[in-house]
Amino acid sequence: MTAPIRMVAQDLYRLQKEVERLENLLKRAHPDQRAALEDELRKAVAERDRMHKVLEGSKDPATYRKPL
Repeated sequence: MTAPIRMVAQDLYRLQKEVERLENLLKRAHPDQRAALEDELRKAVAERDRMHKVLEGSKDPATYRKPL
């Protein structure tokens, strides 16, 4: 069973804030820290995009077979 839309939306919001936080940290990061932050940002963006797709998919009406 899929998670309710509200929970997915909350996770998406949390992930968007995390991506913003990491982007801001990356702007000010020391060159020694950049690689680790870039990796963490890449993972957060991938998770955010995945959650966005889940939310968009849950909005689609259920497919069903129409009678002929």
